[in-house]
Amino acid sequence: MKEYKVTVDGRVFNVVVEEVAASDLPQPPGCAVREVSAEKRTEPQPSPGTDQLLNVEAPMPGAIIDVAVKSGDAVKEGDVLVILEAMKMENEITAPRAGTVSTVHVQAGDTVEGGEALVALS
Repeated sequence: MKEYKVTVDGRVFNVVVEEVAASDLPQPPGCAVREVSAEKRTEPQPSPGTDQLLNVEAPMPGAIIDVAVKSGDAVKEGDVLVILEAMKMENEITAPRAGTVSTVHVQAGDTVEGGEALVALS
C-alpha cells in the first residue's frame, strides 16, 4: 500500500492506495479476466507450405485512411498493410507473417469494427 497526498479544489486529502491484481477486480456479468503470458500472445501461424488463409483483423473500431497493398502483392512480416485511424491516431496494421495478399476487404474511407477482416494473406 502507498500513501499519497491529493489536493482537490484547494482541499488536501490523504489517501491510501492498494495495488490489486486484475483478477481481484469486480467484473461485469458475462466477462472473465484471464492473464496471457507473452509467450502465448502470438498470431496463429499456418504450417509452412500450406495454402491456409490468415485474415488480418482490425484491432479496434476506426476509419481506413490508406490501403498500402493490393491483391497479389507479396508481403514480408512487418510490412504495412493498412492504416487505421482510431481515437485520432493513425495505426499501422502490419503483416503478422510473410505471404501473398489474397483479398483486400477494405478501401480508404471505410469504417470498420474491431475484429473485422481487413486483408487476407495466403
